[in-house]
Amino acid sequence: MTVSLLGAAAPGFDRPLDVLEACHGRIAKQCDTLDKLLAHLPVHGADLQAQQAAHAVLTYFDTAGVHHHDDEERNLFPLLEQAGAAGACDLVELLTHEHEELALLWRHLRIQLAQIAEGRAAALDAALTQRFAALNRSHLEFENAHVLPLARQVLRADDLARLGRAMAARRNVPFVDQA
Repeated sequence: MTVSLLGAAAPGFDRPLDVLEACHGRIAKQCDTLDKLLAHLPVHGADLQAQQAAHAVLTYFDTAGVHHHDDEERNLFPLLEQAGAAGACDLVELLTHEHEELALLWRHLRIQLAQIAEGRAAALDAALTQRFAALNRSHLEFENAHVLPLARQVLRADDLARLGRAMAARRNVPFVDQA
């Protein structure tokens, strides 16, 4: 476990399922920021606060969000399938489809957020933004309720170490095994 400068404990990559769960929390917070931005823009336009919020959401989903989906699709999902977890193939198919839908929504939303971050536009498509946030939230809830518990049940220590090493490598950070 790593302690951030802000004092909050962050799980290390030696606990990759905890890292994924913590990422889910951060994604939910970005969705909360999108909700606030939707309410803020009609009143204040693309002021400095809106530009900063849009920039933060862009930065998160363009980096950590991409890494998160790669962590799952390239590493976690194959491990679940290899472990022969009951229903894993169906879960993987469903979640991969949702990742594709989220990526499509993000491509459209990203254009609007970039314009707000630059102060060139002062509106977001409310239906698109709400759909993106709602799908993210339902997706995260499903993964927290079904995928992570399944992974904790069926993955062995060496599977988790492989997952953690891959996640750390994807972010170009050292893998430190605290065990």
